[in-house]
Amino acid sequence: MSLIFLHTADWQLGKPFASLRDDSKRHRLQQERLNAIQRLSSIAIDSEAAFVLVSGDLFDSSQATKSIVSSACASIGLLKIPVLIIPGNHDHGGPGSIWQQEFFLREQQQLAPNLHILLSPEPVVLETAVIFPAPLLRRHESGDPTAWIRDAFENPTFPTHLPRIVLAHGTIQGFGSSPQNEEDESTITNWIDLSRLPTDELDYFALGDWHGTKQVGPKAWYSGTPEIDRFPKGEGNDPGNVLQITLTRGGIPTVEKIPSNRFLWKNFTFRFSDDSSLDLFISQLDELIGQRGDEHLLSLTLEGSLGIEASDRLEKILESWDSRLIRLRLDHRVTIAPTEAEIIALTQRTADPLIASVAQQLVSQIHGSDEDATIARLALRELHAALI
Repeated sequence: MSLIFLHTADWQLGKPFASLRDDSKRHRLQQERLNAIQRLSSIAIDSEAAFVLVSGDLFDSSQATKSIVSSACASIGLLKIPVLIIPGNHDHGGPGSIWQQEFFLREQQQLAPNLHILLSPEPVVLETAVIFPAPLLRRHESGDPTAWIRDAFENPTFPTHLPRIVLAHGTIQGFGSSPQNEEDESTITNWIDLSRLPTDELDYFALGDWHGTKQVGPKAWYSGTPEIDRFPKGEGNDPGNVLQITLTRGGIPTVEKIPSNRFLWKNFTFRFSDDSSLDLFISQLDELIGQRGDEHLLSLTLEGSLGIEASDRLEKILESWDSRLIRLRLDHRVTIAPTEAEIIALTQRTADPLIASVAQQLVSQIHGSDEDATIARLALRELHAALI
């Protein structure tokens, strides 16, 4: 008989999203990570899953607030089925960990009796499977946290007829957890060497740490985070999913990817060739986001040049989108290149010779890419806005 369960990871509840200036928008992102657990409950019911595996980083840190702890336990309790998790690098199980704090233990007992924290590297026997957990007891583990599993097969003490699942958090050889977040430092630790495990004797490797869904072996998958938390980088980055696994002892797992995210993180680059291209930019941005600005985070790169009036219009457009979107991360490289008509309107003001003289001096300084040229272009735009 086949076993069905859900594989997820990297919830990072309590993630601060410190790059957002707006407190209300930051709170919405934090709350949506909790809402994702409720969506997980619906997926579990629809799939008739026997249990849920969380491959590390349920919390963003060991300093999660009491409100986050209570909300997490309450949401997990609604799942009804067993939820088994291991500590990851963000919520490691060492001294001072959240898993040992009296408040967490009390809330777990009262609100989420179905939540099981696997802190010991030893087989966990369920009615339907054997779990081989590799909990991280330090944020940065220099050794292979799954090394103990090799020894477990020398003198097995677990049932031999049940499916066998490895639950681990880290990076495998040839595929890493290097910089995925603008707020993270680049580190490569917690290496998992799948090649040294008895892969023929194991049926599924439930991995966490990489925030995108990715298959890294015939039986090995990173589930990714169920709610997207960063802008996409590179090819093959596919976050915002939960994995439904169908498994039999000795077989190849069947993996179904189920979308679970709400907020959309997108990249968009546009180059202005002339003032008329501003209308094309507006059209493409509307097509990309539509009326759902309050569900989007956008990393926007702008290049090229615009005239003074078009540049001023662009600033107003960006101001609106910054308000509508959950976040607008802007890389603004557009230079101001006054049109012939704009230069004439400013430099040939016979009724205002002083202003015309100032405009002529600014126009003479706008060429180039140094700071003085940038200041002159901005000053020219302000002068134009005041007069025209």
